[in-house]
Amino acid sequence: QVQLLESGGGLVDIGGSLRLSCAASGGTFSPFGVGWFRQPPGKEREFVVTVARNGKVTYADSVKGRFTISADRANNTIYLQMDSLKPEDTAVYYCNRNFDGTGYWGQGTQVTVSS
Repeated sequence: QVQLLESGGGLVDIGGSLRLSCAASGGTFSPFGVGWFRQPPGKEREFVVTVARNGKVTYADSVKGRFTISADRANNTIYLQMDSLKPEDTAVYYCNRNFDGTGYWGQGTQVTVSS
């Protein structure tokens, strides 16, 4: 049984930084087939960054140059480093990871950028 645990969200000032973590238990690590998504208040969930199974990394235009996805095999964790945060980055952030052909979602972590 795969479980994802997200952490790292919080309240930050404009221009600040946060690093989100998505730790997995019960699944074999892979840096591919992963992604981060977010749901702003009152809006639909949207993609932030994905890493395809071929390794191609795609960032949403709104976060290019400010957000970076990375992975840590030893801890079976993926990260989202978020810099130069803006009020429009305020959202619940979700990780998505694929294990043996099945996608799993984290529970979500709130990021609030104070204006």
